[in-house]
Amino acid sequence: MAVRAPQLHLALRSFCLGAFVHLGRALEEGDDLPFAFEEHVQRGGPALYEYRPLVRSFVEARANALAKRDDARIALDELLREPAAAIFARAHAGPKPSEEEALFRTVLVSLLISTAEACGGFDWDDRAFERAYAELERSLFGTQRAYAAVAPLVGISVVTQVELGGGVRLRAAATGELAHHWPEAQGLLPQGFGHEVDRYCVIELERGLEAGEEPPDAPAEIADAVSAIRLATAAPVAAGPVLFERLDWRPFGIRPVLPIAATQPPGEPTRLDSFRAELTGELLSRLGLADADAPLAEALDRWELSLFQNEPFRSEQLRGSLSGLLGETWELRAAVLLGETSEERRAVHAALRSLAAGETASGRAEAAVRRS
Repeated sequence: MAVRAPQLHLALRSFCLGAFVHLGRALEEGDDLPFAFEEHVQRGGPALYEYRPLVRSFVEARANALAKRDDARIALDELLREPAAAIFARAHAGPKPSEEEALFRTVLVSLLISTAEACGGFDWDDRAFERAYAELERSLFGTQRAYAAVAPLVGISVVTQVELGGGVRLRAAATGELAHHWPEAQGLLPQGFGHEVDRYCVIELERGLEAGEEPPDAPAEIADAVSAIRLATAAPVAAGPVLFERLDWRPFGIRPVLPIAATQPPGEPTRLDSFRAELTGELLSRLGLADADAPLAEALDRWELSLFQNEPFRSEQLRGSLSGLLGETWELRAAVLLGETSEERRAVHAALRSLAAGETASGRAEAAVRRS
């Protein structure tokens, strides 16, 4: 393999070699390397069993000690001098991370884990390191990068993967997918996630990035998608409380989901069928236009805030949403807009007139505000 950055290659190889020695010594002194016992069933043959060392958790538990080593300091200096590594230096690695902390976590620790997993432990193999380093160089110096952000989604279920457009999709969470890249994920998931019918989905944002291009604002884009699902389904949908980012399949960061999207409103969970999935995608494509339309943006904000409020504030938000959007005769305009028959228009108008008169919003009035 032709190495693009010889000095960086030398520094990272030295770091990994030093880390292998440090971790191997820890094993010799009595630390335990956990193993997974996996069964592989063959059709028409005996089952095969595999002992797989869980090097990731072992390495990450000792990451602070590894970061204090001189070879880690030298490797970080080389990474900081490499412009192509700048995007990893801006990774979201906890509260106010430094560039060094982000690079150490997203590049050095990730490279060390990839090498150790290929070695099956901490017996050094040059070929394993070279393969892992080649993948890193492809990520650093390639013309495109693959970015993704994944957040748990509750309050709704899907039968198959649902594409909402713009690289956003809903799908069932794969077993262990979050814990594989982010071992701390288990403590950051919603209660009962993966065990209840409305708590097994994730919302995923995928985007291809050109060299030097900044990652998207994932919290904002996922919040827009949650708003679109709420508008289309009236389901008590929430994402988060955090989203997990990766870049070229390397852990890139953990960020909080915007509070309004991370808070679950009351209501009955539902399933996203094909009709409402299509409607959700259409709404999501139009939500970006709301930023340029102040009355529409305010109406959306008021409606979404009403989901979390008690009376009389809930009804006041609903009144303010429609009056700001449709003007003084909002009851009549909304009835004409939403009613397909004269009978339906009269029913909607009556419900909205009651709301305008200061009465508590009925279910019909609430649905009319959402559909408007």
